[in-house]
Amino acid sequence: MTERELIEGCIREDRRCQMEVFRRYAGKMIAVCRRYARHELEAEDILQDAFIKVFDNLEKFEFKGSFEGWIRRIVVNTALKNFQRASFQKEQLGLDSFDEQSIDPEVVSQLQEEELLDLISKLPDGYRVVFNLYVIEGYSHKEISDMLEIGESTSRSQLVKARKMLKEQIQKIQMIVL
Repeated sequence: MTERELIEGCIREDRRCQMEVFRRYAGKMIAVCRRYARHELEAEDILQDAFIKVFDNLEKFEFKGSFEGWIRRIVVNTALKNFQRASFQKEQLGLDSFDEQSIDPEVVSQLQEEELLDLISKLPDGYRVVFNLYVIEGYSHKEISDMLEIGESTSRSQLVKARKMLKEQIQKIQMIVL
């Protein structure tokens, strides 16, 4: 079945088409959810909520651009709503100077994707969300500040602190490897 046929079937509420859309995209989207969630069950809840929104809003998809990209935007927005709904305290800390000690590129290249995602998942909530939006999703600090209702400077400082924490964790791994 083509993507268009699947989408049209989902609009008609054909359960087989809905299951196929979920099967095709859930694996990639759960990875997005995991980057924003604090644990696996929360990631699964975000995924479920996002796919409900996908199916509820499919008639708005205009077949312009990537269907996967459209789904991804819904998943990211659902994850952000979950973040805001949970009323996490926003970490609004100033920029700290941080150690410029270099990280051995060899150690970074040896990190498995799963290990890197695990390090990212251990970041404080605000840092993790900003890091994901900026580094992985490619949003600007202005866009992030609008989405999270924080100042651009807060977005920048949280990104700096997230990078600093990741760097420290990688340096600990580097010490173990050496």
